[in-house]
Amino acid sequence: MHKPSFRIQIIISLLLIISSTTAFGQQIKPANIFGDHMILQREKAVPIWGNSSPREKVTVTFAGQSKTTEAGADGKWMIKLDALEACSKGREMIISGKSEVIYSDVLVGEVWICSGQSNMQMGVSTSPEVRGLVPLAKNIRSFYVESKVGLEEQDEVSGQWEVTHPKSAVAFSFAYFLNSIGEVPVGIIQASWGSSSIEAWMPRSMTQDLPHFNTIMKEFDADTTRVARIKKLINKSSWTSKENIYLRRQPNILYNAMMHPLTPFACRGLVWYQGERNTRYLSGLPEVDDRNWFHRVSGMKDYDEVQKKWILTYRKRWNNNDMHFMVVMLPGYGKGTENKKIIDPESPTEPSWAWMRESQLASLELPNVSVVNTIDLGDVKNIHPTDKLPIGQRAALLAAKNTLNLDVVAMGPTFKKVEIQRGKMHVYFNHTDGLKTINGKTPTGFWITDDSREWVVANAKIDGGCVILSSSKIKEPKFIRYAFAGKPSVNLVNESELPVYPFRTDNWEE
Repeated sequence: MHKPSFRIQIIISLLLIISSTTAFGQQIKPANIFGDHMILQREKAVPIWGNSSPREKVTVTFAGQSKTTEAGADGKWMIKLDALEACSKGREMIISGKSEVIYSDVLVGEVWICSGQSNMQMGVSTSPEVRGLVPLAKNIRSFYVESKVGLEEQDEVSGQWEVTHPKSAVAFSFAYFLNSIGEVPVGIIQASWGSSSIEAWMPRSMTQDLPHFNTIMKEFDADTTRVARIKKLINKSSWTSKENIYLRRQPNILYNAMMHPLTPFACRGLVWYQGERNTRYLSGLPEVDDRNWFHRVSGMKDYDEVQKKWILTYRKRWNNNDMHFMVVMLPGYGKGTENKKIIDPESPTEPSWAWMRESQLASLELPNVSVVNTIDLGDVKNIHPTDKLPIGQRAALLAAKNTLNLDVVAMGPTFKKVEIQRGKMHVYFNHTDGLKTINGKTPTGFWITDDSREWVVANAKIDGGCVILSSSKIKEPKFIRYAFAGKPSVNLVNESELPVYPFRTDNWEE
């Protein structure tokens, strides 16, 4: 038998190297959202997914479960673990096929995504009260999603699980109090970016549901210069501050790179602190130019329908109709819109953030939605207030009540009905146990009017679970606006010192 020639031996060696390299390149690869120190959602099926060789058998072993599937022709696979019980003891997850991946120190508890713009992104160091919780924190893990963009929906996310508190002051405060109340490990996935609009976090499919977003994306696609610039920036290793701002103010591309890769990671819900970017106009898509192109987003009065459809879309993407959404109401702030920037921050008729709060509260029409009341918080001049601890604390109470079914007082009073008797308005509320004022004075923030639409400050007094309103200037009052202003002065709370939610009883458009 003749020995292979030297040339044939080289060819065979090269083929073996190529074969070996190809096999190595097809080693089992779970999605980046999985890793050491992660927390998995309890009480729900837990999808685990990734890539491998085509048709490879893949097995996931964790917490006494072992499940096997076969990858598709494209090498993609997904396995769903049965619902897990909470566990604060770290365990190993083994994902095996032709190769093996082992994740260590995996806990089971409550997982929440915390998303939005700069007030969600603001760090722990910016809030002294939140910073003081750091030494006390335990059983909290975090996954910080790096700021990235994509022109197409991405499969992988940039980030890793860490045994530390979230970077966000709101997210950490929320995790801390939820862990304390629920006595369960808490995992936070933080995906936020300053000055981003809600449109930045929308999948392109929402163009079918929202005409304004369809217009925005058609303009985006037609702007070849903009698309080319984004492609160039995607390939850069780092961005200047100007480039960062340019990218985060775009529509859709944040969703593609920072949110889509998280689907369908099992979680209890999403805490959403966003809306400031959408407060520049009351309604409609404004005409823009090269200077203010980023104003081309929905306005405050349009935000209600936009946010509701956004929530429903995310639930479809996660294949989870029970996915809970925690909307953080925009707190007090004293500036108006682009058309009227200087306003009276306590007036109920100005183009203020009151209109955005009304739109945010409209999401309560959907099931499994909570709104964190911040009407007593904020800063009249600073769009980035530092009072973040109460936001996280109130969000944790709502999560404990509405997702963990714990018996806690989680909401301040909400408007129930009004009865008019002898020129006085008797206002009744839900959640009114121990109705009082925080400072012992008479209730503030109430305005009343008749058909004249001339609003006046009401005299208010507490009568049990009712507030009685009157004014010598309005003989036959018909309508109320409470805390319906940019930065209202309010002091009305329940026994747990949770503030009354803002409301109005008229349906007038300003």
